Amino acid sequence: MTKDHTTTSTYSRRDALRLMAAGGVACFAAPNLLGKPAFAETANPTGRVVVGLSQEPTVFNPLMAHIEVDDAVHFSLFDALFRMDPKGVLQPNLAAEVPTQKNGGISEDGLKWRVRLRDDVRWHDGKPFTAEDVKFTLELITNPKFRAWRTGGHSLVRDVTVVSPTEITWRMEEAFAPYLSFLAETFMVPKHILEKEADPNAAAFNQAPVGTGAFKWAQRVAGDHLELVANPEYFGDGPYVERLVFKYIPDMTVLYTQFKSGDIDVVDQAYITADHYEEASKLPGRVVTLEPGASLESIYLNLEKPQFKDPAVRKALYAAMDRNAIIDAIYFGVGTLTETFMPKESYYYNPNLPAQEFNLDLARKILDEAGWVPGSDGIRAKDGVRLSFANATTAGNNLREQVQQFLQQTFAEIGVEMTISNLPAAVMWGEFWLKSQFDSAIAGVTYLIAADPDATNRLHTGAIAAKGGKGSNTGQYSNPEVDALLEKGARTFDPEERRAIYNRVQEIVREDLPFLPLFAYTNVLGRKEGLEGFEPNANTRTASWHATTWRWQS
Repeated sequence: MTKDHTTTSTYSRRDALRLMAAGGVACFAAPNLLGKPAFAETANPTGRVVVGLSQEPTVFNPLMAHIEVDDAVHFSLFDALFRMDPKGVLQPNLAAEVPTQKNGGISEDGLKWRVRLRDDVRWHDGKPFTAEDVKFTLELITNPKFRAWRTGGHSLVRDVTVVSPTEITWRMEEAFAPYLSFLAETFMVPKHILEKEADPNAAAFNQAPVGTGAFKWAQRVAGDHLELVANPEYFGDGPYVERLVFKYIPDMTVLYTQFKSGDIDVVDQAYITADHYEEASKLPGRVVTLEPGASLESIYLNLEKPQFKDPAVRKALYAAMDRNAIIDAIYFGVGTLTETFMPKESYYYNPNLPAQEFNLDLARKILDEAGWVPGSDGIRAKDGVRLSFANATTAGNNLREQVQQFLQQTFAEIGVEMTISNLPAAVMWGEFWLKSQFDSAIAGVTYLIAADPDATNRLHTGAIAAKGGKGSNTGQYSNPEVDALLEKGARTFDPEERRAIYNRVQEIVREDLPFLPLFAYTNVLGRKEGLEGFEPNANTRTASWHATTWRWQS
């Protein structure tokens, strides 16, 4: 069984130079994202790939609020101005190049942007893609009547101007370096179709989308599957398969069984569960790999609850967590120890944070010295506050429920009472989570957007929705120094300067412990042997991010 609990960075000096050389021609000569090679001009897409998903995609306008499985479809139907490659480096997609301060695409003060576009892109209905579509897309997102998925960054855009069919400019209200990464997750939609709609939220397009991507919409059988077909006019590399089928199987065990039987060619979200990894890795005719994910599994604490306001409590709880035992015994060795929200594959990962030590005696000592005294029932209390709290997660997630039971027993040994109160997914991740109504929770959270290190949405005081802010800081973490650093990082474009800023953010967050890291996600990816062109990418939310290059070995 493979076990990798290390936290060393995989970034090399060469990767750093690639990142800093953004704007250089060599950096963006990515044949699988940029152009169609000569041999592809006459290639006929053949065969089909069946992708297994644990939830049903239902939102097909990529600009509307959606969940991760919808992305699996969006990445094949649509294109963005840029895409984030597996190394975390932006590559041009619909744009001819990635704008930088070095190549003049972004002004020195970060406020004026110019994007040059490809001239060979067509929508699935044959109409040309132009700068008018980009302008329409950016303005639709900030239309108050449109139910946009994400307005952050976009809301700073002003004076969008179409210079020519292949050039567009705009002004930013304030410098915002993460916007390049935001645009890598902003798929362009067709002006000529959606501008005619009185209500874009109810447009027919939303159920039969037209994109520029490598695959075109074919049909959807609600509750079962949907099909896409090859777009032979695609401007990039591929597609090489004729048909892409997304099949929905909500039971994770059945999903794995269908992969094992060969009914599914690729397992996408939520992948193969850790308890099936050992068997899956030995299946004949299957390629099963452990791939780092971008999410952090942690005990999320609501810092407005009196039990967690004392830093000593958070430190004691962390010292009482036997994370190695959790990964080995419950997750079958699938998971990576980490001390930070930053993925270890990131250029901005800080490898020098103090390592947690499982030590119950230390945990008791921390609480003793902080004045938390055991009562007659063995539960500690201080100033009238009992060290008792509820923990919640999705009901029926058996691995998380085992973690809860394990921690419940361990915390009791240091005089802490943790009750378990799980909820159906729709309730758990609704207002209960979004409006910080929980005491504590087990959650897998991705702090970054398309690999940009900015974590404002999760860690800034202004992102606390329960206090009227805009964002996903559901733990209600607030630290003025972190706020100031996040604001500075968002205005800084130089990678080395940003690296220093976010390294410091990680140091402070590790000291404050607003959440207690369990492990960095490791996804168990599975595909049928003979499927070539498959490339994992921890910087996207789907294994199907680049199905355009998939092909069956001939």
